[in-house]
Amino acid sequence: MNKHADLPLQALACLDAVVSEGGFQAAALKLHRTHSAVFAAVRQLESRAGVALLDRSAYRVALTEAGRAFHERARIVLGEAAMLGELVEQLRRGEETDLRVVIGDLTPTAPVLRMLKRFFAGFPQTRLHLHFETLGGPQERLFADEADLIVHHVDPADPRLERSKVLAVTLVPVVAPGFLPFPLTRSLTPAAMKGLVQCILRDTATQPGASYHVVAGARSWTVADQQTKKALILNGMGWGHMPLHLIEPELRRGRLLSLEGRHFKRTHLDIVTARRRDRPAGPVATQLWEQLASHPPEIDGTTRASRS
Repeated sequence: MNKHADLPLQALACLDAVVSEGGFQAAALKLHRTHSAVFAAVRQLESRAGVALLDRSAYRVALTEAGRAFHERARIVLGEAAMLGELVEQLRRGEETDLRVVIGDLTPTAPVLRMLKRFFAGFPQTRLHLHFETLGGPQERLFADEADLIVHHVDPADPRLERSKVLAVTLVPVVAPGFLPFPLTRSLTPAAMKGLVQCILRDTATQPGASYHVVAGARSWTVADQQTKKALILNGMGWGHMPLHLIEPELRRGRLLSLEGRHFKRTHLDIVTARRRDRPAGPVATQLWEQLASHPPEIDGTTRASRS
C-alpha cells in the first residue's frame, strides 16, 4: 500500500486555507481552528511528502515549487470530496442523480433551455440527460422508459399520460416568393400543390404514427429538424408548415409567404409537459414538473399556462 495514500482531507483543507488566506492565523480563523492545529496539519503533510510545501521566509507564506504541484492536486481532491458529500446528502434526501428530459420538434427551444438552466442550478448533483426528438419520438421515448418527462404535443385523450400545458404554438403553411409556378390565391388547393416538393420532418419514432399536414400523393423531401426545414423553404426548395415563432421575422419581411386560404389554414397546438401516470416521480422530477406548470417558458413575452 502507498504510505502517502491516506493523506487526511482536513490537512489538505488546512494547506488550501493557508495558501488562499496568506497565513496560518488567517487560515485558522477561516476554518474555525487554532493556529497550532493548522500549523501541525501542514507540517504533517510536509512530513509525509518528504518536501517543504511552504516557503516561510517572507512575511506572507508562499508555495514552494513542489508545493504548487501538490496544492494543485490537493484542490482537485478537495473539490471531489465536496461533490461526494453533496451526493451523499442528495441520496439521503431521495433525490434523483439523473433526470431524462425530451424536447419535441415544435417546442420553442431557447426559452425552455433558459428555464432548465435556472432549474438545474438548484440541483447541481442531478445530471440532466436532454434529447431532442420529432413527431412521435418524444412519446415513444416516454413509454420505452427512456424519459422521465417530455415537453411536446401529445394526444389529450391518452389516459396513460398526465399533462400540464406549457404554451401554445401556431403552425403556418409557407413558401418562398417565386417558388409557386402559378399565382398565390386564397383558393389554392392541395391538388395544385401535388407536383411541388413538400418539406416534411422525419419521425424519430421507430414506429411512426400519424403525419401532420402532409398532402397525400405529393412529392416530398424529409429533413431531420425544423431549422433545416426552414432553410430549404427559404431557399425555394419546397414548401411546408412551420412554427410561427421560427418564421415570424421572415413573414414580416416578405422572405416567406403564407399559403393560408380556404384549404390551407394555420393550426394551433398545445405544448405540454407530459409524464406517465403509472410511474412514480422522484422529488427533482416533481419539482421540475411544478416549475414548468407554474412558471412556463415565454414566447414573445407572454405565457399561457393552465393545468390540464
